Amino acid sequence: MTLMLLLIVGFCQSNGFAQEYVRWQLPQGAIARLGKGKINEVKYSPDGNTIAVASSIGIWLYNAHTGAELALMTGHTRNVYCVAFSPDGQTLASGSSDSTIRLWDIQIQRRKATLAGHRSRVRAVAFSPDGDTLASTGADDTVRLWSLRLKRLKKMLIGHTDGGRTVAFSPDGKVLASGSEDSTIRLWDAHTGHPLKTVTGHKRAVTSIAFSPDGQTFVSGCDDSTIGVWDTRTGEQLQHLLGHTWYIASVVFLPDGETVVSVSWDNAVHLWNPYTGKLLRRLKAHTGPVVSATYAPNGETLVSGSHDGTIRFWNTQTWEAKNTIAGHTGEVKAVAFSPDGQTIASGNTRHTIDLWDAKTGEHKNTLTGHGWTVAAVAFSPDGSTLASGSWDNNIHLWDPETGEHKQTLSGHWDYVVALAFSPDGNRLASGSNDDTARLWGAKTGTPLHILKGHTGDVRAIAFSPDGRTLASGDGNANEIRLWDGRAGRHKLTLEGHSNDITGLAFSPDGSTLASACDDRTVGVWNAYTGRNIQMLRGHTTYVLTVAYAPDGDTLASASWDMMVRLWDTKTRRPKSGLIGHTGYVLSIAYAPDGRTLASGSADGTVLLWDMTRFQPKTD
Repeated sequence: MTLMLLLIVGFCQSNGFAQEYVRWQLPQGAIARLGKGKINEVKYSPDGNTIAVASSIGIWLYNAHTGAELALMTGHTRNVYCVAFSPDGQTLASGSSDSTIRLWDIQIQRRKATLAGHRSRVRAVAFSPDGDTLASTGADDTVRLWSLRLKRLKKMLIGHTDGGRTVAFSPDGKVLASGSEDSTIRLWDAHTGHPLKTVTGHKRAVTSIAFSPDGQTFVSGCDDSTIGVWDTRTGEQLQHLLGHTWYIASVVFLPDGETVVSVSWDNAVHLWNPYTGKLLRRLKAHTGPVVSATYAPNGETLVSGSHDGTIRFWNTQTWEAKNTIAGHTGEVKAVAFSPDGQTIASGNTRHTIDLWDAKTGEHKNTLTGHGWTVAAVAFSPDGSTLASGSWDNNIHLWDPETGEHKQTLSGHWDYVVALAFSPDGNRLASGSNDDTARLWGAKTGTPLHILKGHTGDVRAIAFSPDGRTLASGDGNANEIRLWDGRAGRHKLTLEGHSNDITGLAFSPDGSTLASACDDRTVGVWNAYTGRNIQMLRGHTTYVLTVAYAPDGDTLASASWDMMVRLWDTKTRRPKSGLIGHTGYVLSIAYAPDGRTLASGSADGTVLLWDMTRFQPKTD
């Protein structure tokens, strides 16, 4: 059957979801989106009424006073890194890792134009004060000036020797500053594009630049955790601000001209006097890297956006927190349905597990306790326990109803990246980057067996439906090992892939084992003899995971190509392709009734797909 690609379309009508925005701008075939994606940049509109958020799935617009979702603008095919409002507030510019810049009409939330020319991701955009010119820079080392009247390139500024990270116009519009991974700041004549000065002093990438309101001074943030204060005319360094402990993501001058705000991957917001170098205050409310800051035009509110999934509003007179917008998410590494199909668990790079109502899309709970990325989640067959595996090397057992932490299983000495319960619920299997698989007593947490023999990361693990066989995948020898699921004895080795084994799944009848591999193939094996039946080809890059539909008629695979492919298990030919994520698809899971497929992505969302459209019609 010819591969049918389901392309992204607009608003998809469906019923039953609690919050309208979970249905906004869905790809065809999807019925809900859980999570709003990762925050990359936040900006206030000139009238102070709207907050724009560049996210991994598009541009979110929020009411700046109530925090209510206003719109989700999609169209970029990859992560949206940056946004900027025009001085009149009528146009929003966005830059993306799809190498394009889009101009949006804010009133109707529609694309006005696409500016193409960058050869790699666009990392920063800025409007000139008169609104006639847009500056951009990106990973292709260039700075570009675009005519907004003609919607085309005016000038390309060459000089940086490594990827561009930031651009900013002086308040009078005469000077353009750009910062780069080459550790320099370059000042350009904003009208002619001629270079004025190269400012050196930073030792690593310059990530953010902001001019003082009078334009006499500018500040710069750097990947080395430092902030520079510079004289615009001479390029002389006036201050070197030290206090952050990790990357500086953003710096802004407040309207008073006496205060600089910096935000960092150390989770902190700092306030400085840029002229004395004095640290005035630390704001510590975020629990993840703070990546962007912006202020209201009246100067009364500061907004900070973080990879902890929140946007926080601060009163600039008292520096007390005013309110918070929540719901943004980090990379989703793992997804699992509860046995009754009512709950979806997702593990993410925010070190947490999110629990979602599978019918309404409502966020039910966040489980905290891991110290690093949660890379694996699995429900016990009776649904009473949720297991999570993390890069902190531990396995946690939870009560999914109450969110109570029940137990921690320790023993692996490297990342835990794969988990599976035996069908009878008595054993839990884990795979780790310490080159071992382990069997645990699922109810007691007692270590039962350490399965040795792999020479690389064990990134995939799966029990057969009868629980007699455990399969594990190797990240070095590129082999699959079959073990006695109770005694842990090695039974058989399957060879044929040419790269890391990343996912494993048994067919519902136990006769077939499917494997995902970094060699871009999906392997189909006889689960009893170990004979390779076929290698399914179609993905264009690493295949990361596989899952059988409960009826066994369909095999799903997901890949770094941002796509989920569906294969007919009888003909072993492609049936359909699910397109809509803007980041790698890292995990997939079928609902117990087979009517829904969940896909978790590096774009920070879980998409729920309607699988009934792929089932054959009956008379």
